[in-house]
Amino acid sequence: MTGAGGMVGREVVEVLQPHEVIALDHAALDVGDRDAVLGAIGVAHPDAIVHCAAMTAVDACESEPDKAFLVNALGVRFVMEAARRTGAYMVTLSTDYVFDGSQSEPYHEWDTPNPASVYGQSKLAGEFEIDLECAVVRTSWVIGRYGANMAKTVLRLAAGDSPMRFVDDQRGCPTVAADLATVLRTFVVERLPGTWHVTNQGAVSWFEFAGEVLRAAGHDPARVEPISTADLDPPRPAPRPANSVLDNRALRLAGRPLLPDFRESLPALVRAVR
Repeated sequence: MTGAGGMVGREVVEVLQPHEVIALDHAALDVGDRDAVLGAIGVAHPDAIVHCAAMTAVDACESEPDKAFLVNALGVRFVMEAARRTGAYMVTLSTDYVFDGSQSEPYHEWDTPNPASVYGQSKLAGEFEIDLECAVVRTSWVIGRYGANMAKTVLRLAAGDSPMRFVDDQRGCPTVAADLATVLRTFVVERLPGTWHVTNQGAVSWFEFAGEVLRAAGHDPARVEPISTADLDPPRPAPRPANSVLDNRALRLAGRPLLPDFRESLPALVRAVR
């Protein structure tokens, strides 16, 4: 797998441990280097590839668009090419940012993407590189034990006395990395094709999410104050979708279990990172 040192990648490595796993982090494999990708995957000759490597710094993508497309689009092309050569199945992670967030209803897998940011554009370009017999898994608002994420940010702020302000005009479904990893394992084992939305259930604003984290940690959720995206200081370079809620329609229609409400998984995550 690629991106093995990231928030989702480390969880996937753990959940796949019953299998032989070749875990490549960025130091071991730069997915923007075609020769390196073809060489590493050619030597490993895997049965399946979970492609988690990505440039996920949304605002940095705005100032470094070429790097974003190299990693998030060409990187997928290179890994897919290597998978094709070795006969490996591949599943790659994508994002809610492929949608502009302007519609009022949750986005399902057959809605037409229209990314408003360089990050979203580069991730959508990466989706185009995936063969039909392989899979794209779009997820959103990922939180977990590893790496920087919003759950850790809330807990860090809760330990101080500074005001806690989070936007109340962006909505999405927080997704716990450990929960997502279990579904990615299913994709690998069953070699599921196509585009899928995989998130925890429970749509909230970032303001509401911060309150839930505080509640799970035994703090007073009333400490959190709402703020609008327009009032953020400094403003964020990359536009954020106002509606990031992903309908897991393909999973539901296929009769597959959905991930639980994020609130069910949040207490264990909070205990793990405090």
